Amino acid sequence: MAPPAHQSQRSPSPSQPSGRSEVSDLKLQLRQLAGSRAPGTDDSKRELFKKVISYMTIGIDVSSLFSEMVMCSATSDIVLKKMCYLYVSNYAKSNPDLALLTINFLQKDCKDEDPMIRGLALRSLCSLRVANLVEYLVGPLGSGLRDGSSYVRMVAAIGVLKLYHISATTCIDADFPAMLKHLMLNDPDTQVVANCLTALQEIWSSEASTSEDASRERDALLSKPVIYYLLNRIKEFSEWAQCLVLELVAKYIPSDSNEIFDVMNLLEDRLQHANGAVVLATIKLFLQLTLSMTDVHQQVYERIKAPLLTLVSTGSQEQSYAVLSHLHLLVMRAPMLFSSDYKHFYCHYNEPSYVKKLKLEMLTAVANENNTYEIVTELCEYAANVDIPIARESIRAVGKIALQQYDVNAIVDRLLQFLEMEKDHVTAETLVLIKDLLRKYPQWSHDCIAVVGNISSKNVQEPKAKAALIWMLGEYAQDMADAPYILESLIENWEEEDSAEVRLHLLTAAMKCFFRRPPETQKALGAALAAGIADFHQDVHDRALFYYRLLQYNVSVAERVVNPPKQAVSVFADTQSSEVKDRIFDEFNSLSVIYQKPSYMFIDKEHRGPFEFSDELGNMSIGAEAADNVVLAQRVEENDKDLLLSTSEKEESGAPSHNGSAYNAPLYEGSSGPLVTLNAPKCSTG
Repeated sequence: MAPPAHQSQRSPSPSQPSGRSEVSDLKLQLRQLAGSRAPGTDDSKRELFKKVISYMTIGIDVSSLFSEMVMCSATSDIVLKKMCYLYVSNYAKSNPDLALLTINFLQKDCKDEDPMIRGLALRSLCSLRVANLVEYLVGPLGSGLRDGSSYVRMVAAIGVLKLYHISATTCIDADFPAMLKHLMLNDPDTQVVANCLTALQEIWSSEASTSEDASRERDALLSKPVIYYLLNRIKEFSEWAQCLVLELVAKYIPSDSNEIFDVMNLLEDRLQHANGAVVLATIKLFLQLTLSMTDVHQQVYERIKAPLLTLVSTGSQEQSYAVLSHLHLLVMRAPMLFSSDYKHFYCHYNEPSYVKKLKLEMLTAVANENNTYEIVTELCEYAANVDIPIARESIRAVGKIALQQYDVNAIVDRLLQFLEMEKDHVTAETLVLIKDLLRKYPQWSHDCIAVVGNISSKNVQEPKAKAALIWMLGEYAQDMADAPYILESLIENWEEEDSAEVRLHLLTAAMKCFFRRPPETQKALGAALAAGIADFHQDVHDRALFYYRLLQYNVSVAERVVNPPKQAVSVFADTQSSEVKDRIFDEFNSLSVIYQKPSYMFIDKEHRGPFEFSDELGNMSIGAEAADNVVLAQRVEENDKDLLLSTSEKEESGAPSHNGSAYNAPLYEGSSGPLVTLNAPKCSTG
């Protein structure tokens, strides 16, 4: 039997109104309390206000209570005032007509005896952000800037900035910037000075493009008297304000070296500050001041090491990562200065993966002839880590150190030992690294190939690792007895291979193996070319067709093109240009260092890529132009064979296509199936 209807419905949560009736009840109760002066009224109001704020917080529309909330605000209870101001600020922008009701009681509260209420009322008045009400802001803001309470002046300084964003003309006409400047240079409270500085910087920076006076005032902030005034008071400022002052001083250009040393001496003790933001802002200033003084710049590096390493070891994991990111930037610029401190970058078991990964990069950067053995020994321990991404990164770090020509002999032995661990991810990363090492150090091929030849291709599943193994099979086919047969088995499973990178390497490896061992590879090469020409991937198809025509034209020419004598790779390309690194260094103590890219790459719209967020949070869309590009990139031209082949070369195909496209593989002459009947290369294959 079905349960009764009233039992199947979930009872409403006590924290949510069951409908409009509860909001109506709140409205009635607030109206009853509005004019009441009975004892305990404020306590009753508090409970009702808490309900209203909680409903508003979870997204329920309680704007219908606006007039009742305003009427109940006539109280000296500061807690009620705060909740009322919060409610009013939330609904004023979307209900500008209702916001007009709040002007009278907010202006009245701006003249209250309690400076806390005056400040809260002024902050709420400036937070209404209704353009039609700006005329009501000018008087209270002027009074606030002249108020005897530092809290009210502090709120008024930021209120001027809010007014500027609502109506810049009103703010400038009321001469508020001049009042802010006077306060900044004369107010005894440093928080007021900091707020004035923030507001002036933003106002004059915005006005500088249209006003010469504003441009002069903006430059005046960087004058020597202002800078020295702020520096002499920096110990009085809060941590946030100190960072603000240090950012301003970083833009100041001293007249000579003596002035540089004066500034640095004033700020020397800021390097011992407990707050990481202050320390990083000071370091940024020191580095920028000494850029043109090479010897002093190196001394600055030595001086800032201890504060940075202290912050890394004493702060939270998030602070450690932020400081490590800046330390990593410095290490990349001056690795020798940090080479003796490499043990600080050893990973601890309780550190999160993102911190460990950054430390591995730093260990790679500081490695040199003196510390390579200790660093590589430590990295080899991480290769057995249960955290697979960290194990991978540690193996890559070992390879990077080897590519820097430090203790290559011992490192190659360590890498070959990794292959004996019989862990798939360790084997995969090691194969990729051995390929890069053989490109730079071909003299180690005999030792490496002897071990790599014992690895079964069936045990290597990752595309990059499989591509590296195939590259070695083709490049060193003469040293690996089973190379042609391993390639043949891989080619037989062509259709099961999903990675285009692996299929491309298979084509090239089959060609190289054919030039070295023609009789054993002829059949496999024919099958690879046929499968490649019939492949649905454009790059694979084009490469197979190119190899086929090259072989048709002349085998010797094909060998010179595909398998020429190779020189060892001296330097691998860096992922970041020096210009980008310098740009990141210029933006020291910012998100650019954390993201490891200049700010324009994640701020400017043209560098964000095709995806961008609309005004509604979480609504991600692709621009029409970008979407067209994606479609064009995915479209494969089906008649490309007609473009690549002359009309006399149109041949029928005997191999099936992967996706039913119009690609036709040419028939190869031979006894059974797609074989290549070509003369063996005349050059020596030994």
